[in-house]
Amino acid sequence: MSKRHQAGFTLIELIIFIVVVSAGLAGILSVMNTTVKSSADPMVRKQAAAAAESILEEIMLKAYVDPDGTSGESTRDVMDDVDDFKGLSASQINVLFADLLLQVPGYTIAITVGAEAPLNGVNMKKVTVTVSRGSESISLSGYRANY
Repeated sequence: MSKRHQAGFTLIELIIFIVVVSAGLAGILSVMNTTVKSSADPMVRKQAAAAAESILEEIMLKAYVDPDGTSGESTRDVMDDVDDFKGLSASQINVLFADLLLQVPGYTIAITVGAEAPLNGVNMKKVTVTVSRGSESISLSGYRANY
């Protein structure tokens, strides 16, 4: 009897192939899982940056000193100088910027106005706006000069 050469795969070769392909797919899927989980982070950062920029711009457009000499304004439409935003609590900020927080729910806002300090002979106040959501936080600062 002559032996015929048989072509094909053995059961062991097939099992080894399945194990190798499964390990490769598991690695690829774990990388994709990490990527998909983190894909929302740029959106959160972009929204926080846009909100912080909007608030900082609004504050920086206010006068350096109070034009009418009064302080303690309680609504945004009558806040007329940078110092009106100094020392606001989180709940006061939430009330002042309720319209913005309705557009981007889940964010918190913090505003600090630094003490007057001269810089190259010009009095300046540093305004910092921090917008946070979860572990993401964006801080923007600006200097308001007395000119």
